[in-house]
Amino acid sequence: MLRIYQNTYRRTARKAVVYSTKVACCNHSTLCNITSQSRRTGAGGHWEQHSNRNHRSHEEFLLGGNQARGWTIPPHSRGYGMFVVRIIRGALKLRYIVLGGAIGGGVSLSKKYEDWKEGLPDLKWLEDALPQGERWSQFSRNLIEVGSVVKNAIDIDPKLKQLGEDKLSEWRSWFDNRLDDAIEAADYQGTQIVETKEDIKAKTTVAALGIPADESRKKYDKLQTQVETLQTEIMNVQIKYQKELEKMEKENRELRQQYLILKTNKKTSAKRIKKSLIDMYSEVLDELSGYDTGYTMADHLPRVVVVGDQSSGKTSVLESIAKARIFPRGSGEMMTRAPVKVTLAEGPYHVAQFRDTDREYDLTKESDLADLRREVEFRMRSSVRGGKTVSNEVIAMTVKGPGLQRMVLVDLPGIISTMTVDMASDTKDSIHQMTKHYMSNPNAIILCIQDGSVDAERSNVTDLVMQCDPLGRRTIFVLTKVDLAEELADPDRIRKILSGKLFPMKALGYYAVVTGRGRKDDSIDAIRQYEEDFFKNSKLFHRRGVIMPHQVTSRNLSMAVSDRFWKMVRETIEQQADAFKATRFNLETEWKNNFPRLRESGRDELFDKAKGEILDEVVTLSQISAKKWDDALTAKLWEKLSNYVFENVYLPAAQSDSFNTMVDIKLRQWAEQALPAKSVEAGWEALQQEFISLMERAKKAHDHDGVFDQLKSAVVDEAIRRHSWEDKAIDMLRVIQLNTLEDRFVHDKTEWDLAVKFLENSVTNKLVQTDETLAQMFGPGPWTRFAHWKSLTQDQQKRRSVKGELDKILKNDVKHLPTLSYDELTTVRKNLQRDNVEVDTDYIRQTWFPVYRKHFLQQSLQRAKDCRKAYYLYTQQGTECEISCSDVVLFWRIQQVIKVTGNALRQQVINREARRLDKEIKAVLDEFSEDEEKKAHLLTGKRVQLAEELIKVRQIQEKLEEFINSLNQEK
Repeated sequence: MLRIYQNTYRRTARKAVVYSTKVACCNHSTLCNITSQSRRTGAGGHWEQHSNRNHRSHEEFLLGGNQARGWTIPPHSRGYGMFVVRIIRGALKLRYIVLGGAIGGGVSLSKKYEDWKEGLPDLKWLEDALPQGERWSQFSRNLIEVGSVVKNAIDIDPKLKQLGEDKLSEWRSWFDNRLDDAIEAADYQGTQIVETKEDIKAKTTVAALGIPADESRKKYDKLQTQVETLQTEIMNVQIKYQKELEKMEKENRELRQQYLILKTNKKTSAKRIKKSLIDMYSEVLDELSGYDTGYTMADHLPRVVVVGDQSSGKTSVLESIAKARIFPRGSGEMMTRAPVKVTLAEGPYHVAQFRDTDREYDLTKESDLADLRREVEFRMRSSVRGGKTVSNEVIAMTVKGPGLQRMVLVDLPGIISTMTVDMASDTKDSIHQMTKHYMSNPNAIILCIQDGSVDAERSNVTDLVMQCDPLGRRTIFVLTKVDLAEELADPDRIRKILSGKLFPMKALGYYAVVTGRGRKDDSIDAIRQYEEDFFKNSKLFHRRGVIMPHQVTSRNLSMAVSDRFWKMVRETIEQQADAFKATRFNLETEWKNNFPRLRESGRDELFDKAKGEILDEVVTLSQISAKKWDDALTAKLWEKLSNYVFENVYLPAAQSDSFNTMVDIKLRQWAEQALPAKSVEAGWEALQQEFISLMERAKKAHDHDGVFDQLKSAVVDEAIRRHSWEDKAIDMLRVIQLNTLEDRFVHDKTEWDLAVKFLENSVTNKLVQTDETLAQMFGPGPWTRFAHWKSLTQDQQKRRSVKGELDKILKNDVKHLPTLSYDELTTVRKNLQRDNVEVDTDYIRQTWFPVYRKHFLQQSLQRAKDCRKAYYLYTQQGTECEISCSDVVLFWRIQQVIKVTGNALRQQVINREARRLDKEIKAVLDEFSEDEEKKAHLLTGKRVQLAEELIKVRQIQEKLEEFINSLNQEK
């Protein structure tokens, strides 16, 4: 019985939950017509439909339903059931609260989205500008069809295409074989090659394609010119990049030093690294090369000068001595275009380094060797300027390594007998002059290189060597390519060459070397090993009496040259030091006599001082008062705008029946188009004018030094040329000016008076200009002619006659239009004919224009005077005022535009443009500081040149004394 009761209660509770859910939906939802059907019970009853909000409570319904079925529920069980129902009802209410919050948040978010969408700009104009829908699809299909048509139109015949590819493949194979043979032969017979690689390629292309020779040569020359132009541009970019890189490296080193000092928080004593003798001597030569660029002073310090014919093996001999292939190589073309000073020194690592950089090239690594060769070639090409082929600019580098002999060698361009079309016209003479200059040094050791694979009679260098060293006291003769000479030459002839009996030239010693097998990829070790093997196995050089063993191999040559070099240095260095000491004394005496109260300031010091003064003026520019800027900008703006206002706004509006309407149209067109750009131009000129005036004011100071004037002017001109106003300023000014011109009402009496005064001054200035034009047209007046004994020309007399007739027209009609009618022109011409004055209508119109302008300006000036006290009448009657003061209103509007524009430009100058100009000036100064030629051009005069020479001689003399002290200690 108890189990039956429990089951019945459970079924009743489940029904109550289902019903309470449906009732809740009906009470809290807008959709209340929900039908709920209970599970069928044994009595077959069902739940009724509920559609109104005044339904009975859940408890009453449950009680009524259960009682109808004859059930009796105990009170405690009924209370337990009601508790469960209340919990379910609370959970349902919480759900609707959450649902209501979500709906409210969604409504709020939708409202925010609509407000944001209304704030977006209108982009409907894109719908008209761009095709949409079917139009866009049709446009795409048309493009695809056009592409297909073009592709089919230019399709090549397959047979012709295959024939061209076969021909091209055949030509390419033949060309590669021919090119390899030419390159290999060029290393042995460099001077015999007439055609360059480019010529072979061009001719082969002509033969393969069947193009006429003349036409192909023109096209090829044109392409070659374009390639050379591009190479020059690339080289200039590389030079600029290299300078920037070196500048950054220098700054990085300085910052690192400062960081280390700050980190240790104490001054670090710089330890002086003891330099080797050869490094000290090389520094002296570097100083001399910078001092003696014009060959004005006799530089008699010893060095080894490597001379020879082109492709005779000069560079290969130097590489054998340096034990590294450090120079670029070419196939019969000129590679050495400038003197290369190589300082050889002994060291633990085989490295190379240029004088003006800190990078060390590891000569044991092929990648570093390739970089070094590229850098050498780049420096050579960049040193050649102005269409020249060779340069006097010295490329200095140091090579250190184990077993290297200490010496300084200078590799010069090879002597040529014939010039090619791509060389400058003075190339041959320039090489001869450069070679003679280096060999004419009485203490220079001449390393004369002779190609053993060619006839000795073809040599050009031996004659030059005999001219400079006829007794052979400082010449060492080197015969190269003796491996080829063994096959081609007579043994007796070689013996005569190496014994000094074939040439009339004399020498200290004669040496035979082998500089390679003609392979570009051979390492220096392979070349030296090949040389050793050749001399060991050669029948020619093992035959008794032909040559001595110490006269062969590059190793013996380098030791002999080094010994002779140091012997020459020890014999001559003291004498050279005394010569520089005497030169220094003479220069110091000359300085004291000419500039007794000034210190010897070189170009670098003077440049730094000028740089500081220029930057000080830039700081002064930023301290100019706002009022001064306003006055300068206002004056400049009216100067730029006044002509347009009179010619394009004021005069055309005066001719119109509706003055104010025409003014509004003209001013709006002006503000939308030309006015903002003209305003920016005026601001730029005002900034430039103020800065130049500051520089001119600095020149009038009592402590001004005129030596900087040319440099300062060049820096300022270049910085102003580079400086440009910000582009966004034009758009900003356009908005401000359009808004200002919309105001057409003068607000107070003060502004009215200022506008009247502005109008009067402007019209008065225009009247002065017009009077000057009339004076030139009509000639001087009676009093001037009488006082200065002048007379009128025939044209001036005609002009005066025409002016008399025109004055009558203006007198009869004071409000005459700016143009003459046909009847008036005819009347004037006929009246003049009665006075025997013949003129045409164009002549009358030319005279009428300035006459009418003066008449109009006089009337305008009179209206301005009448409007002085008409402000209150203007405020009461507006445009219907009895006195027409539209002129005043126009010039008030112009005045307001100039005022707000000047204020905006002043803010831009103070906040942006002065700083940008400062940045440009600093950039120009940095560029000039790196350009020694520009500094020498801008800082000139006897004072500068004497100071530069004195400083250089002093440095050279001090370095020489330091070197002599170290040399004596080594002894």
